[in-house]
Amino acid sequence: MNILLPPMALIGLTFFCVARLGYLRYAAVRDGSVDPRYYSSYQGFDEPEKLRIHSRHVLNLFEVPVLFYAITLIAYVSETATGTAVWLAWLYVVLRFLHTYVHLTSNIVLLRFRIFVFSVFTLAALWLVVGVNLLRH
Repeated sequence: MNILLPPMALIGLTFFCVARLGYLRYAAVRDGSVDPRYYSSYQGFDEPEKLRIHSRHVLNLFEVPVLFYAITLIAYVSETATGTAVWLAWLYVVLRFLHTYVHLTSNIVLLRFRIFVFSVFTLAALWLVVGVNLLRH
């Protein structure tokens, strides 16, 4: 099992969200719902809520997932990626996909928060598993 496949899937999700945000911003400027001057400093003009949510979500994909990328690379380089580690990595990715779906569709905050918390616990478990394997290695 390859520990590098889950981060590649998450990177794919990130590229998708970045591209979608770019398209939504372009469309908003084109249809006049956003003044293009807003994007010079991200202030002074209003941005529709849908764009604010998408922008915030893209930022989210560059926050906690950085710890995921780090631990998967550590596991790969140190050759300590067990089946449990790979399983936890895939679980984390599935949870991030679910988080994206909820955030960019219904945006039910309590559900989104629960998914986020579960993903953080999953990531912490991945760090623990890889850490223990590093000590044994």
